[in-house]
Amino acid sequence: MTRCEVCGNDYGMTFEVHAQGAVHVFDCFACAIHRMAPICEHCRVQIIGQGVEADGSWFCGAHCARAEGKVGIVDKV
Repeated sequence: MTRCEVCGNDYGMTFEVHAQGAVHVFDCFACAIHRMAPICEHCRVQIIGQGVEADGSWFCGAHCARAEGKVGIVDKV
């Protein structure tokens, strides 16, 4: 069995996430989100769905990007 890198649970059905040359091991999606999801630079929420990247910073949406002074960013509807 393999141990989850977030909660330490020793679980027979862990899964691996390969990202940016590293391998991460988790026992559930909640732990994977906790470790892997970027954080909005404005409101500090974890970005689970579509985020907005502007000038190397991540935001949960266009509203937060604009609040931080990023221009030309719009949400798709």
